Amino acid sequence: MPMTTCTDPVVGDILSSWRYDISGISPDMRTDYEQHLTECGQCRSRQRLHRTIDVTLIGFSTVSIAVFLLAIAVIHRVEPLQHWALVHLQLHDIYYALTLQAAAVLGLLVSLLIWVLVAITTPAPVYLRGMAMEQARLLHNRVPEDLHERRPRNVA
Repeated sequence: MPMTTCTDPVVGDILSSWRYDISGISPDMRTDYEQHLTECGQCRSRQRLHRTIDVTLIGFSTVSIAVFLLAIAVIHRVEPLQHWALVHLQLHDIYYALTLQAAAVLGLLVSLLIWVLVAITTPAPVYLRGMAMEQARLLHNRVPEDLHERRPRNVA
């Protein structure tokens, strides 16, 4: 597959320095960049790659947080696990359980830190919100008109 080149290297270089995120600039300045992204296949694919990496990092760190929370709960609460450790592994010392629990807490804190750093340094939350709003619009358009009339209105 041949590599395509950017249609406007100057704008492409500016966009790549922002990691292809134009959500933070004013709408007036954004029009040229949005037009370039619609016309340039290379910049559009690189922007899609960057958003995929951002969303994947948020997803992995979210799953990691859930797994470490589960590990903490299992180590702390499950009595059969403690019995299994005593009988089969002959771990008569409670320090092993405390060490495992401390490791799980440390893993949870590291996962939380990674999640916060990714959320702050990347436009993933803005991108995910935009995707959610787009899906909501699509679902709203699919609702039959007679159901729109029955929907309660906000009274202010």
